[in-house]
Amino acid sequence: MSKTKSAIREAAIDWWLRRNETTLSRKEQAAFEAWLAADDAHRAAYETLAALGDFMAPRWPGAGPQRKTKRRRRKAGAAAGLALLALFFADEIALRLTADVLTGAGETRQATLADGSRMELDSLSAVALHFTQSERRVTLIVGEAWFDVAPDPARPFVVEAAGGTATALGTAFDVAIENGRARVTVTSHSVRVAGGGGAVTVEEGRQSAYGPGEAAEAPEPVDLARATAWRRGKLMFENRPLGEVVRALGRYHRGFVFFADPALRARRVTGVFNAQDPIAALDEIETSLGLHATHVTKYLTIVHE
Repeated sequence: MSKTKSAIREAAIDWWLRRNETTLSRKEQAAFEAWLAADDAHRAAYETLAALGDFMAPRWPGAGPQRKTKRRRRKAGAAAGLALLALFFADEIALRLTADVLTGAGETRQATLADGSRMELDSLSAVALHFTQSERRVTLIVGEAWFDVAPDPARPFVVEAAGGTATALGTAFDVAIENGRARVTVTSHSVRVAGGGGAVTVEEGRQSAYGPGEAAEAPEPVDLARATAWRRGKLMFENRPLGEVVRALGRYHRGFVFFADPALRARRVTGVFNAQDPIAALDEIETSLGLHATHVTKYLTIVHE
């Protein structure tokens, strides 16, 4: 999912929750209407979420004002979680139509390809395979994958991602897509990374990145243990924004984290966390930052002070 699409979906959920929890002020209503009118994608995302929420939310019997407000909030949280889950399933169905190998939330997978190369997929990742007599091409559609390439000089091994390529030069390497950009980390030998008309050779222990239409960045040294921690079921962060950390944890849990104050995303996080227990990791992070994580449903967590 692109950064723009993700941001639109998140904003739609934010507005949906706010409109179901309380009556918007005139200023807030005007802001909501302006957001809807700013882009057809905004309206489409909100209407999809609202339709799913209305269909899935339970109908509560009448009650007093205070009790009714609490029920309305529970209803909003549960419906938002279920609606988002449905949207995740829609994305997964679309992936299954194009991917040859894919993983779900919290799942990793190892596979041996037809040429003998080994591949390992991180959670919520998908690839399409295009092997011919002249080339071995793998398209990383979403997520992250590590490759240990079998030698075959007559057929280059190329990983395509985010509008560029990584060509093995007898090597093992990791390719990840984050916020619409690709990151290539070399764990053995070297890789030729090309993007936007510019190419660089990345040696073992170094990393390059590029985005659509961007030339590959000059290789930089990288901590391989941290960069490939996901292969050992760990996620390692050093002074990273909370929003980025939550997105990484989100690949291991089918659900949504809502920030009561968007400024909380900028809080910095350092630590090593268990990728197989993202909820416990999130609780640990929030405690260390003096924040609170309220789990409204299995699929919706609200982070607040």
